[in-house]
Amino acid sequence: MQTSLLKTLDALASRQDANAVRLLQRGIERECLRITETGHLAATPHPPELGKTLTHPHITTDYAEMLLEFITPVATDIQVTLDQLSDIHSYTYRYMGDELMWPLSMPCVVGDASDIQIAQYGDSHSGRMKTLYREGLTRRYGGAMQIIAGVHYNFSVPDAMWQALAADQQRQVDAEFVSEQYFGMIRNYKRVCWIIPYLFGASPALCQSFLKHTDTDIELKPLGKGTVYREYGTSLRMSDLGYTNKEQADLQVTYNSLCDYVQRLRRAITTPSQRFSAIGVKTEQADGSIDYQQLNTNILQIENEFYSPIRPKRVAKNGETPTQALERGGVEYIEVRALDVNPFSPVGITAEQIRMLDLVLLYCLLTESPELDWDRQLVTERNFTKVVLDGRNPRLTLDDNGYDRPIADWLEAIFADLQQIAKFLDGDAGSAYQQTVSEHYPMVLNPELTLSGQLLSILRDENVDNSRLGMRLAKAYRTELSQPLRYFSEADFVAWRDASIAEQQQREQQDANTSFAAYLDAYFAKAAEAGQRGS
Repeated sequence: MQTSLLKTLDALASRQDANAVRLLQRGIERECLRITETGHLAATPHPPELGKTLTHPHITTDYAEMLLEFITPVATDIQVTLDQLSDIHSYTYRYMGDELMWPLSMPCVVGDASDIQIAQYGDSHSGRMKTLYREGLTRRYGGAMQIIAGVHYNFSVPDAMWQALAADQQRQVDAEFVSEQYFGMIRNYKRVCWIIPYLFGASPALCQSFLKHTDTDIELKPLGKGTVYREYGTSLRMSDLGYTNKEQADLQVTYNSLCDYVQRLRRAITTPSQRFSAIGVKTEQADGSIDYQQLNTNILQIENEFYSPIRPKRVAKNGETPTQALERGGVEYIEVRALDVNPFSPVGITAEQIRMLDLVLLYCLLTESPELDWDRQLVTERNFTKVVLDGRNPRLTLDDNGYDRPIADWLEAIFADLQQIAKFLDGDAGSAYQQTVSEHYPMVLNPELTLSGQLLSILRDENVDNSRLGMRLAKAYRTELSQPLRYFSEADFVAWRDASIAEQQQREQQDANTSFAAYLDAYFAKAAEAGQRGS
């Protein structure tokens, strides 16, 4: 038990505004594939009745036309967030015909790469740029990796907590202080983020058809007719099979300061890559038209191409890049990107998971966070990979400051601290957080109780393929989500649809008299200018 943590929690709980301090702010971004009733990727365009994906605030697409992305507004009540997410699912299902939402992170029946249609965002310059960025991802890494789905958890603490923490440290509450605290949180998250795939990894198995689209030496075992799995795996999505990018290892992006983080990302979007230069940027066709291959030949086309299990974020203004937004106002919230889709929830995440994420993130914020140099950060990433591949192995050890520490022992220590944070968050309002810790503690003692363990147990005990289980769940959730709206109204969705159509039309009209090439030149010139100012 960390004495400093207990002192901080006591100080927060004793404040007159303690209830305001507890008002954590959250938002969910859930991705899921549209599939046919045979389990194949849907070949249809995004349902037009839902509005325009470029400009809709809550219903859009990620990499592919069939990869839906649902975004909730910021809220302080967990049930409100889940009701909002449920409504977005339910409303979308009305316009999907016979199609289903795939309930797993790893895609199922993946045929030819040409079956994966890149998301289309219209003819405005910003829309064309989003599509071209995805074209570049395809040529750089292949399309199959890009249709893996996840859940992103956006998290921020209230102003009252910043006031309390600043007073405790005799600091002034400003953008510099808040950013320092968030970067401390991120460093600690890097140290213990292996707990996320341990508890909530839900992709220990995948459809064999996916393997032809990836190059990996990970050892997998066959299961049933068309499934492969990792014996003690938790989240193959976060392994070399999924969201990794070996080209970015040399960037050495660390999280010791906002300035250093921004400079390293900017360097990556202005430094040419020998490998990606071979792809080229554009070719001129016989009719004089330009055929673009990617946005540029640099290590990163844009900052969003940098893959990380966590990101510091600020809502960007029109025309701003993510790092320009961070420079302008500092860190506003963090985005956790290590969550698999929970196959046992119709919306991909549960209230219990949200509470555990709150606890882990506050643990990372409220405990001491020394700087993390690149060599030590590599240790944290190796720990993460070990848990992704073999997290349910009861004999697994992780590197804790140079010592091999049994994972169960480390989990015991973390859970002891989480229990204290849970008491603070519950206050006098109940015991929901403490109950959540108690419900998850058996997973420390028995890894087979984790989400990945539960999923593999079903596959083995019922001798069922990943595809059959996914289809069974998808059909059950379609029925469950055929319900009246809980939080939003019909008028809300109609208004968002109409506004998204109008805004996209406005953008396309405004861009009609300027060239796309000039737009890209101006975008990257502005990014380069910002980089020169910051260097």
